[in-house]
Amino acid sequence: MMKITACLAMLIGLSLVGVCSGAQEQTRKQPIKIVFDTDMGSDCDDVGALALLHAYADMGRAEIIGTVYSSGKVPYGAGITQAINVYYGRADIPVGAYFGDDVGDPVDKMKAEELARDTVRFGHTIVHNRDAEEITRLNRRLLVAQKDNSVVYVTVGHTKGLHDLLVSQPDDISPLGGRELVQKKIKRWIALGALFAINKEGSHRKDWNFSFNGTASYTKTLVENFPKPMVFVTAGTDVLTGKSLKQTPPGNIVRTAYTEWLGNYSRKTLDDQRPSWDLIAVYYAVEGLGDYLIEGPNGFLDFDIEKGSRWIESEGPSNQTLLVQKKNIQQPLSRYLNRMISLPPRQEP
Repeated sequence: MMKITACLAMLIGLSLVGVCSGAQEQTRKQPIKIVFDTDMGSDCDDVGALALLHAYADMGRAEIIGTVYSSGKVPYGAGITQAINVYYGRADIPVGAYFGDDVGDPVDKMKAEELARDTVRFGHTIVHNRDAEEITRLNRRLLVAQKDNSVVYVTVGHTKGLHDLLVSQPDDISPLGGRELVQKKIKRWIALGALFAINKEGSHRKDWNFSFNGTASYTKTLVENFPKPMVFVTAGTDVLTGKSLKQTPPGNIVRTAYTEWLGNYSRKTLDDQRPSWDLIAVYYAVEGLGDYLIEGPNGFLDFDIEKGSRWIESEGPSNQTLLVQKKNIQQPLSRYLNRMISLPPRQEP
């Protein structure tokens, strides 16, 4: 009997060690450090993507080290970006913006100016892009402050911001040029882009983020010269989100922005929802392939400034990955994303 008791005690002890070790492993797992680069206002899925990223941050799975707005023709996206950060209790997240007006959608589809100017309602301080920090300077400052090979750069809008970082020169922030700084600090670049690069005809196809609004030349430079792993997300067209925001407070900037974009541009409502391209890029940045995504065939992106993107299959080594969604997962992924973007902001103890 004594031997049996001793054995049981030893087994219980080992079990407890295993539980404690698992808990310690979970505790040691650090949140993914993310720079979020958006063209907020051209579409409302950028808003959903940032809401999703904040939900992950509330869970301790992501750390938003900076948010940047890489579009300029409607110069109010930085204000909306900051308003979302404020709503989620993270007013201290740095916000950067492109100061030029040569890149971006010229149509204010979200009534972005009206929302950005409503600082009393949403509690933010940035109205015009020039009220934010200049995008390249902020990107360089953010990278310098991080550990080597630790930053995931997520682009859900235009490629101008990351391009300008890549070609930036040494300055008072760092003696390193942009390429060297990217090589040292960034772990991978995840971009919503190249949406139709795989097609039956095997031809080049244009998509919004990579080819339109003055961004094509910047995309080409990045695709051909970015020194770290690149992941192109091509999912989300038939995964709809937005209706869950009806459950959130009327003052929620995320709900307001979706409502304005859907009503103003599409004459639709939250019940009609919107494709979730940008949300899935954020999903992958934090969760990886998860239950819904798979890698496309090995290869590389052939990008033509005039024609767009084409995925070339190859057996050789590549630092590029193309992601597609699994078949028949539209509804469960939609439900998951809808639940996440409607979660209330975390309440501080």
